[in-house]
Amino acid sequence: MAYLSRIRDWINMRNYSNLKASVAPMVLGLAMVSAPAFAQDQDIQEADTASSNVIVVTGSRISNPNLELSSPVGVVTSEELELRQTNTAEQFLRELPSAIPTTGSAVNNGNGGSSFVNLRGIGSQRNLVLLDGRRFVPADTTGRVDLNSIPLAVIERTDVLTGGATTTYGADAISGVINFITKRDFAGVELNVSEQITEEGDGNVFRADMTIGANFDDGRGNVVLSVGYQDQDAIYQGDRSFGEFNVSSFNGQAGGSSNAIPAVIVGPIPGGFGQIAPDGQTVQSGVFDRPFNFNPFNIFLTPFERFNVFGSARYEINENVELYSQAAFSKQTVATIIAPGGSFFNNYDINLNNPTIPVGIANQFCTGLGLTAAQCLAGRTTPFGPTLADGSANPDFVNINTQVRRRTIEAGTRDSIYVSTLFNMVVGARGDITDNIRYDISGTYGESERIQTQTGFARRSRLDDSLYALPDGTCISGNAGCAPINLFGLEGDLGSQAAIDYVFSLNQQVITSTSIATVNGSITGDLGFGLAETPIQFAVGGEYRSFTASRVSDDASKTPGAVVGAGGAAPDIFGSYDVYDAFGELSIPVFEGESFAESLTIDLGARYSDYSTAGTEFTWKAGGSWEVIPGLTFRGNYQRSSRAPNIGELFAPVSTGLSNLANDPCQGPVAPTGSLLAACLLQVPAGSPGAAAVQNGTVLPPAAGQINITAGGNPLLGTETAKTWTVGVAFQPDAIPGLSLTVDYFNIKVTDAVSAPTVGDAIAACFNAPSGTNPFCGSDFISRNPNTGGLDGDPSNTKGLVLQQSNLGKIATDGVDVSLRYNTDLTDNIGLALSFDGTWTNKNKFQATPTGLDRECVGYYSVNCGSPQSEFAFSQRTSLTFEEDFTMSLRWRYLSALIQEPQDVVDNGAAFIGNSPLFGDVDFTKIPAESYFDLSGQWDVSENVLITLTVQNLFDNKPTVVGSDIGSTSFNSGNVYPSSYDAQGRRYGASVKFKF
Repeated sequence: MAYLSRIRDWINMRNYSNLKASVAPMVLGLAMVSAPAFAQDQDIQEADTASSNVIVVTGSRISNPNLELSSPVGVVTSEELELRQTNTAEQFLRELPSAIPTTGSAVNNGNGGSSFVNLRGIGSQRNLVLLDGRRFVPADTTGRVDLNSIPLAVIERTDVLTGGATTTYGADAISGVINFITKRDFAGVELNVSEQITEEGDGNVFRADMTIGANFDDGRGNVVLSVGYQDQDAIYQGDRSFGEFNVSSFNGQAGGSSNAIPAVIVGPIPGGFGQIAPDGQTVQSGVFDRPFNFNPFNIFLTPFERFNVFGSARYEINENVELYSQAAFSKQTVATIIAPGGSFFNNYDINLNNPTIPVGIANQFCTGLGLTAAQCLAGRTTPFGPTLADGSANPDFVNINTQVRRRTIEAGTRDSIYVSTLFNMVVGARGDITDNIRYDISGTYGESERIQTQTGFARRSRLDDSLYALPDGTCISGNAGCAPINLFGLEGDLGSQAAIDYVFSLNQQVITSTSIATVNGSITGDLGFGLAETPIQFAVGGEYRSFTASRVSDDASKTPGAVVGAGGAAPDIFGSYDVYDAFGELSIPVFEGESFAESLTIDLGARYSDYSTAGTEFTWKAGGSWEVIPGLTFRGNYQRSSRAPNIGELFAPVSTGLSNLANDPCQGPVAPTGSLLAACLLQVPAGSPGAAAVQNGTVLPPAAGQINITAGGNPLLGTETAKTWTVGVAFQPDAIPGLSLTVDYFNIKVTDAVSAPTVGDAIAACFNAPSGTNPFCGSDFISRNPNTGGLDGDPSNTKGLVLQQSNLGKIATDGVDVSLRYNTDLTDNIGLALSFDGTWTNKNKFQATPTGLDRECVGYYSVNCGSPQSEFAFSQRTSLTFEEDFTMSLRWRYLSALIQEPQDVVDNGAAFIGNSPLFGDVDFTKIPAESYFDLSGQWDVSENVLITLTVQNLFDNKPTVVGSDIGSTSFNSGNVYPSSYDAQGRRYGASVKFKF
């Protein structure tokens, strides 16, 4: 990562003038030295009509001015993004009817500092993101591209090919391709400045971009430089009525965490557990009635700052050689803020004579330990630790092994700052070999680095020190700076600032780095002959790709349980692979100008890939388009696609982290019996306190709806394969000028899918047939906390559910895409433009193993379905243009209704319906259909000035409340699904664009 380190040293995001002074010459210098020909790949953009009438499109490397695509491609233009005042690519991609939201700005707990897209809902690792038809440097070990790094200011349009594209672009394109097309031959100066803010006065977003371009040498060359800055403020869940108070999805009561204040104590006390009384002197045995409301500290919009630079250039040396180059740099900071930490669900050793333990609570410990009154008094009052002054053992010293689940709000929130820095460079040459054959050779190299810095987390070793304190206020360990911390205190009484600093002052750091290098060469053209007037088109070529990725953590971050409340360890990952590809395509016009065959074209393609990790793969495609009469075309495409496992899937060490489960089948207050008891006891060490908790019915529900899971990579994984096909019709009648309509059916089936069981799968495998002999009930699959019997706790001794990756999965989805455009003049001065893009998804099924549930998630939400996917979604825009200088536009976005996943009802029971003390009459089992309206106005003040005003979420629709623990934390947050349903509320935006 040497190059990236140098660039990072040169650039300070907050020093605009320094960046301009150092980076701009670097990018321009690179562009001029390379003397490039085009700013984008031949796969993408219409060729310059001044020199060629060739049209090249996403999804094929073949050029053909008469080509009708056999695979449907959707387009989002820069004008559309201006109307929406979109600031990042993730914002508009997650609203595509053909996609479902994944990690993005609305995700707080679970946001890893990057944003991704998930086409067709079959996984963000199964679609490919390109910039001008070429791979862009990935953000992490999965090989996915961070959408925050895409320079929207220079994007002309975005092509979305939602179907297999492995044959054309290589692996990872099973569900499709998102191809960002940059502006070509830009000349002049363009300055955009925008500001957005919610009606509540928060979530302010400022963005500014400047693009400069020039043609030179009579148009033989062009250079473009674009510089952008963006700053985005947070929106806190506590500032929205629906997010202020945490509510349980399954009982409608106040929800939250048992890592609370006052603390919850789990053993050894009478009753097994209880919460410290409001006076702080005793424990209310068997009572937990004041969960900690962590919502107000969490956020619906993550703070975000970005600085990006983009440069491109081209130069035509002669008619046979065009050189081109492109360079992109981005530095961005994403801040995630979650509620204050605490001691959480670990067992700690605390001495009975610790000065922070109130007498009443100390006596309850004595009772739980079975001590006599004399032993208890001696243990509470001895001034010494485990040893006396002379070094001999202290007979009165009493050690207590217990959980004290105390929320440490006095130490502040837990923050993660992700600073991502990347660059991506392209150089290439292309030109004519003959009048009808062209070549293109290019190379790409990029690096990315994401540094995560965590603050506000307790270090386990230091917390242990602080809990072993003597009556004189010193720590038994004698470590410098150690002071007693008070987990038994009420709010505001955590101990001295010295104790807080000792336990919470250390930071953690995790660095994720990637690099990509590609070399691509292709020859395209026509054979000079064919079956029809238009000759057969062809493309042949080869590609080499090398990808490396690593994650390097400090000692605390990589050690299970060393950082309290961090959600699991982040062990080091190192991996790399390379692949050699050879590909070819043919487009064969069969008929032209015949009766009922205005044109008939067959498309064929194949790719052979040799992976250093997964062996060889052969993929192919066959399709065709039949224009029956002018304006009516039928089309279809069939592809055999593949995806090799990525570095994370192969090489990530097995480690314990967090997932979600609302109810544990082994939890109390009623103790399990019979075969259920036998199954529960298989999962916890015999004779342990956890086994006793299971038998006594004192196992608590999963804290905050979260449990431990253990998962990781599998170096034995093989390639997954997919069969994808589309069939549809395109209608553009001459009788209705300005009208175009496409309807396409898609079908994707993935076999040998790289996958792991869901939480529901693991639970069902055991508890649908619980017994002491069911192997899926054994500790190899479900491993419980030896101290509490629960599925949560210290990751060093509680694996929870073991979810191992394999190639045993199957995925299947199908549905229909509809796209309509209509433009007409209502009068001489008023123009009307209508657009509609919709997707009806028939099914989206996932089966992790051959014996597992073939789970359907379309129209459902649960912890097993991740991000919700509506059965029907569409986006419709109506625009009126007056006098060609003012446009009023209304966008309507629709999501059909959802209900709780039926299998989740079986596993966990129905969500709450009734009167909630926090929200009144509610029904958490369904989310009604939702419509959002955005109003935009654009005014061409002059030839050089364009003003855009927007009101997003015009009617201030509030997201439907479903509680906090019916889905996974990464999507179900603040009682709602904020990535799918707008949690920000009505917001206003204004932008001005200057063009010279």
